[in-house]
Amino acid sequence: MANLRELTESHLSTARTDKHGRSAALVANDGPLRQTVIALREGTRLAEHNSPPAASLQVLAGRVRVDLEEESQGEFGEGELWILTHERHSVLALADSVFLLTTVTS
Repeated sequence: MANLRELTESHLSTARTDKHGRSAALVANDGPLRQTVIALREGTRLAEHNSPPAASLQVLAGRVRVDLEEESQGEFGEGELWILTHERHSVLALADSVFLLTTVTS
């Protein structure tokens, strides 16, 4: 069983020193369900990517913004859970941040 507090601390520490400003690990994998802890140093962006059939983002630490091309889907802070868009999107860390990405693939 994953301890999210420990994962948050360790991945944030790694992201802060990583040359790309990120750290991630798959923490649950059950059939179509995937949960990944992702840490981003402030200012680091996950490039635009396609969304799976269903996905949510739960911020464990910091603050992130989800962008759709030229506009923002929203900004989310610690403790907030958001259902992600089905459109191509990117994620920007507005502060050193860690989030749990839950996806359901087909």
